[in-house]
Amino acid sequence: MLYFIGLGLYDEKDISLKGIEALKNVDDIYAEFYTADLFGTTLSAIEDMISKEITVLTREEVEEYNIPLNAAMKKDVAFLAAGDPLIATTHTDMMIEAKKLNIETIVIHSSSIISAAPGLAGLQAYKFGKVTTIPFPEENYFPHSPYLAIKVNKELKAHTLVLLDIRAHENLYMTANEGLEYLLRVEDERKENIVSEESLAVGIARAGSDKPFVRADKVKTLIKEDFGGPLHCLIIPENLHFMEAEYLVKICGAPEEFLEE
Repeated sequence: MLYFIGLGLYDEKDISLKGIEALKNVDDIYAEFYTADLFGTTLSAIEDMISKEITVLTREEVEEYNIPLNAAMKKDVAFLAAGDPLIATTHTDMMIEAKKLNIETIVIHSSSIISAAPGLAGLQAYKFGKVTTIPFPEENYFPHSPYLAIKVNKELKAHTLVLLDIRAHENLYMTANEGLEYLLRVEDERKENIVSEESLAVGIARAGSDKPFVRADKVKTLIKEDFGGPLHCLIIPENLHFMEAEYLVKICGAPEEFLEE
């Protein structure tokens, strides 16, 4: 048996009762924190809650050495991931491989940034288009794909959830400010007026915590905001309903002009 268990967004209390019950009954527990991370807790706090040890795996150990899959061929294993366990494609691939190996699987869901971010911003979830991720730029690596995803969504009059790159092994977590700088750099190169300094954007930090930080404003103002610690994400809204605009102004601090428009 292989359990895919979501850890939720922020701390150990986000794990469902169903998830805790499963963790207390399995033989081995593995976790990965390279697709996302929890910043309101520690590994030891989770271990203390379930009275068991958790082995944290690297990307290579999960995707190349297939440690959870190999273990699940002989005993009951839990695989933990921040957020909802099947959002990351690496985990859905593991589900496919488990099926091929006739390993029984159970998925125990949890909260995800995919649903939390729209809710925190007061934006209607069904009006979102393709989700995109901004990567850390490197020498000879500066893809325009996040900008182009926003462009496509904009043409569809759909909002865009923009996730930001993490490199947990290097303790690097892209900030909302860096994400906006990235988009403006692409705008400067392409000049298609998709994300400019005058565009409306929403920055979200520490979703799932007791006091998440959510701020909406023009990019030129938001890029100077102090969002505090990770994790951050962005939303580029498009074609606002009156209620969405009112929420962004009254709750998220956007300028009144967006409500008037």
